[in-house]
Amino acid sequence: MTGSLNEQEFIPVSKVQRAAKFISTGAKVGGNYVKHYAKKVVRPGLDKEELHQNNASDIYNSLSQLKGSALKVAQMMSMDKNLLPRAYQDKFTMAQYSAPPLSYPLVVKTFQKYFGKSPDQIYDTFTRSAVNAASIGQVHKATKDGQTLAVKIQYPGIADSVGSDLKLVRPFALRLLNMNERELDHYMEEVEEKLLEETDYNLEVQRSREISSACAHIPNLKFPNYYDEYSSDRIITMDWIEGKHLKEWLEINPSQEARNKIGQALWDFYHHQVHNLKQVHADPHPGNFIVQDSDQLGIIDFGCVKVIPEDFYSGYFALIKKDLLIKPQELDQIFFDLEFISEKDTKEEQLYFKGVFREMISLLGKPFHVDRFDFSDDGFFEQIFQLGDRISNDKMFKKSRQARGSRHGLYINRTYFGLYNLLNQLQAEIDTTKPDWLK
Repeated sequence: MTGSLNEQEFIPVSKVQRAAKFISTGAKVGGNYVKHYAKKVVRPGLDKEELHQNNASDIYNSLSQLKGSALKVAQMMSMDKNLLPRAYQDKFTMAQYSAPPLSYPLVVKTFQKYFGKSPDQIYDTFTRSAVNAASIGQVHKATKDGQTLAVKIQYPGIADSVGSDLKLVRPFALRLLNMNERELDHYMEEVEEKLLEETDYNLEVQRSREISSACAHIPNLKFPNYYDEYSSDRIITMDWIEGKHLKEWLEINPSQEARNKIGQALWDFYHHQVHNLKQVHADPHPGNFIVQDSDQLGIIDFGCVKVIPEDFYSGYFALIKKDLLIKPQELDQIFFDLEFISEKDTKEEQLYFKGVFREMISLLGKPFHVDRFDFSDDGFFEQIFQLGDRISNDKMFKKSRQARGSRHGLYINRTYFGLYNLLNQLQAEIDTTKPDWLK
């Protein structure tokens, strides 16, 4: 079989090929704007929905062929739902599990490079087509000695193109995210570091084992075993976890009790990582979780792990306390340490940004302020979206000459936002455990 129609025989690997792809996409997006404004002359009341739809399709189709960091950034943007017009969210969410897979000959080439053998010579059976394809790699199902296995293969050239890809994705990110350049560059460094870690499969296996064993005591969680003899820098072999992706599971309309059980397992998993391990699975999108028939939650991807520095942790979570009984001087110090305000700010700016970040963190902290929280409360999420909207359109924010917030906050905010989002999709009600010092 030479691969199905939607499989890719080739990934643009060189900088020139990848840049050319970005330029042609930029030209398409530019063309969409021209078409939009031409139509607007005839229909002055025209909104931007069709423009967003066209741009989202063109950008997604292009990024999904390039794979790698560019597609990963699209995936991250789709999680921060209040940052993007809905058309982009819907399209970019697909990056989480439905990029076009690589054809079998390219998979064989990777195996030859790392093991000197083809998959058929290593496993008893191996699916020629990928069962799942995402931004950095794709998964095949295999068997060996009666064990069913998941084999994750990284796309060729991805690790080498992280830095150059992020430079190329910058203009799209600036346009779509409504950020200033300083802010974007401040975060891009953190994103680049994390993406490079994600291409290091040896590090992923090491972290998977560490976190899995440290969380083994938590009820209703399931972790795969990893097999060193069939793993390498660019290939990971692990147990196949049977079940449905979170999204598919919700389509079978599970009972409220089952939703709460899965939601509680998620909350407990994140609670233990953040507050006890100080390192966290920082990629909580639905594609990374599998629900088994016994209502156990399988955790299948530890590529993106954020190690939380102690000083960042204590400042950030101090702000989540319900009654902020911190002396004004101490509070100012926390705001400086977390880089929400700086010496360059005027008094007015300091006052404004302190107010905004207190409001933002106390909103994120709401579930911590009660013993049990109902994540089906859409009003809570509406408040988060409205605050995001208000801030991104605020003059004070737009004219700010510097990035706001420690770069460590990028993945921690994203982790909590992603977690809350999953719990909202589950419509789950949760016992919100907290660290002792936060009670």
